[in-house]
Amino acid sequence: MASGYLTTHVLDTSTGKPAAGLSITLYRFEATAKVKVSHMVTNADGRTDSHILPAEGFREGQYELEFEAGDYFDSIGVPAEHPRFLNRIPIRFGISDVDAHYHVPLLLSPFGYSTYRGS
Repeated sequence: MASGYLTTHVLDTSTGKPAAGLSITLYRFEATAKVKVSHMVTNADGRTDSHILPAEGFREGQYELEFEAGDYFDSIGVPAEHPRFLNRIPIRFGISDVDAHYHVPLLLSPFGYSTYRGS
């Protein structure tokens, strides 16, 4: 059985604070299908309360984290453009080591974002 797991952390660089209340959905790509694996909301620290993908479901493959940035910006009062420059942010990545911790953080603002493989 795999011992790896997946986590994230979302920081709002426009406020200098964690992005609390941001919805995140994890998908796995299987053949030609995009399959929903989990859905979570960030806590006050900008993290999820549990692993997005725990060891029991962890396997090699292509994945996508989809961050609902537009809804988050609406919730904190950022004036909306029509349409928003960033509404949903998809981050596609691969998992090749089923015994590793994959950490995919998001640094976010209304007009830009960045990510990396963290620890």
